[in-house]
Amino acid sequence: MRAAVFTGHKRPLEVRDIDAPEPDPEGVVVETDVCGICRSDWHAWQGDPLWESRGLAEGHVLGHEPAGVVVDVGEAVEQVREGDRVTVPFNLGDGTCPSCRNGHSNLCDNRIPLGLTPESPGAFAEQFHVPWADFNVVPLPESVSSVAMAGLGCRFMTSFHALVHRAELTAGDWVAVHGCGGVGLSAVHIADALGAAVVAVDLFDEKLAVAAELGAVETVNASEVADVPEEIRAITDGGADVSVDALGIAETCQNSVHCLRKRGQHLQIGLTSSEEGGEVSLPTDLMVAKELQFVGTIGMPRPRYDEIFRLIRHGKIDPAAMVSETVSIEETGEKLASMTEFETVGIPVIDEF
Repeated sequence: MRAAVFTGHKRPLEVRDIDAPEPDPEGVVVETDVCGICRSDWHAWQGDPLWESRGLAEGHVLGHEPAGVVVDVGEAVEQVREGDRVTVPFNLGDGTCPSCRNGHSNLCDNRIPLGLTPESPGAFAEQFHVPWADFNVVPLPESVSSVAMAGLGCRFMTSFHALVHRAELTAGDWVAVHGCGGVGLSAVHIADALGAAVVAVDLFDEKLAVAAELGAVETVNASEVADVPEEIRAITDGGADVSVDALGIAETCQNSVHCLRKRGQHLQIGLTSSEEGGEVSLPTDLMVAKELQFVGTIGMPRPRYDEIFRLIRHGKIDPAAMVSETVSIEETGEKLASMTEFETVGIPVIDEF
């Protein structure tokens, strides 16, 4: 099968013919229809402090935002059949650990991030393998197109989990979103659907324009104001109730905390780069004085996908609106590299393999 494979950190991906996967007894093989190209793939490609991605070997396949059709089923699989149209969460859980049993499979003790660890080749390929298929495979409703599912990917559903399950967001709250890449634009769209008033922050007017189309009532170009938190506090008459760092650099994380009103919540979705090394200094005295909350959030539990599907079916949210372009597998490396300079707008999706 054809795949865009890893050739080394920061080196171009190469399209090669590689062996197709075979299912283990509890796994399935899915023929890839679409796969989003995510900034988490970029972090792994860069060798940033993300899971075990620093140990990726040449020939590894990235890609963790797929949808496709099951083409081969392991002998112990009971609930998945060939021909099923499916997706999977990017954090694959075993379904048996305490976290999985308590509804938090995104935090599985034995989680395997699809495409982001050496033992789990991803979906920048014609086919990919899914372990523990009876637990991880998510059947796609007819109302959700493959492109929309790639738009859901990890970015949209991570933002959904953050705002719906992790934040104490209510209609009418002010939400600040720092960084309008795929995660940030998803957060803008979801917060708007939940009845919040959204302030979107970025360095690029093109991305801010998209944020406005997706529901942001105010936008701030961070390169044009002297103090981003002060600007947000002025717009919101005191500060945001919830603020999202959708990028992960020190500046956006710190701005997000500083822009909150008393008892506000900061949601950390963005992952750091090598420059931060996984750690960012924070104004802890301010957080104490204002009783601020710092909330980490990752992925979304497998059992809660139906919440998103219902909202799509009733026209409340539209993940396909996040998809900015579709590309071929030959263009995957170029799109991944363009994220270094933040050149992508929205979510690019591979739909030709």
